[in-house]
Amino acid sequence: MQMILASTNRGKYAELKDKLAPMGIDLLFGGDFDAPLNIEETGSTYEENAELKARAWVKATGTAAMADDSGLEVDALGGKPGIHSARAVSGSDADRVNWLLKSLNGKTDRSARFACAIVVIFASGKKISATEYCNGKIALSPAGTGGFGYDPIFIPDGYDKTFAQIGSDIKNKISHRAKAVKTITQIIKSVVQF
Repeated sequence: MQMILASTNRGKYAELKDKLAPMGIDLLFGGDFDAPLNIEETGSTYEENAELKARAWVKATGTAAMADDSGLEVDALGGKPGIHSARAVSGSDADRVNWLLKSLNGKTDRSARFACAIVVIFASGKKISATEYCNGKIALSPAGTGGFGYDPIFIPDGYDKTFAQIGSDIKNKISHRAKAVKTITQIIKSVVQF
């Protein structure tokens, strides 16, 4: 079965492709298509944003599509940046990391969690979804070169290193996205006949 990842983020694609391949799902990379769609994320939740992307890709391609939306929720900032994590400030991932660290200056509560919603829309229009979390805290400064986004400053519970330091093998087992992929694959198995 083929499914398109409604994203041009290679980091997400690598994480998801490896998890879906054993199920016989050939995940296609949205960035390989001639005209990747840039869908405005106007939803008020991660799931709504993921659904907007998945439905647009199904409409454009006629193929089942998987989309995710994720974000970092920092307790001391009232859950921000949340669904606006990728757009909290303009610029690069490093710019957003620096903005977040500056926002936490003088704050002792550094607890946070990553959230990830994954939505699959089949060509028939049927929708399945899953939302999962990874709890942790924000480091005092960036560390590590792996991952993407806020990975250099997020330390998952039970570890003393950031997502950017622990390596993809561990991250791909404990992250919000890994948990959401595990849940969504269990749902896919229950609704798709292979």
